[in-house]
Amino acid sequence: MSTSLSYDGRNKPRAQELRREMTRQERHLWYDYLSACPARFRRQKQFGYYIVDFYCAKHKLVVEIDGSQHYEPEEQIRDAERTDYLNSLGLQVIRFSNHDVDAHFDSVCAAIDRLMRKEMRIHE
Repeated sequence: MSTSLSYDGRNKPRAQELRREMTRQERHLWYDYLSACPARFRRQKQFGYYIVDFYCAKHKLVVEIDGSQHYEPEEQIRDAERTDYLNSLGLQVIRFSNHDVDAHFDSVCAAIDRLMRKEMRIHE
């Protein structure tokens, strides 16, 4: 693992707080899919000064669940900068809205599965 992906404890208290206070959609995705996924996911993983919702090291995959605030113009700019930073570390970022998780849960899980299978084929 590259040193740029190494653990940085500065945001540990905030990450712990976010794990305790997951949104309803984050809880649904975690407890009903990601926690039992064969590829291990971590909740509220830190990268630099960013904390991502879910991260799978095996597939270098970040899964973000976005609430309505992410559709405000300023937040979209911040999200784009965050995604660019994570991509610069070699990570792939996939985003879903809260509505996606609520209304299309099976499709969200299938999309994550497809990305992991695609990543496995690339490295075979």
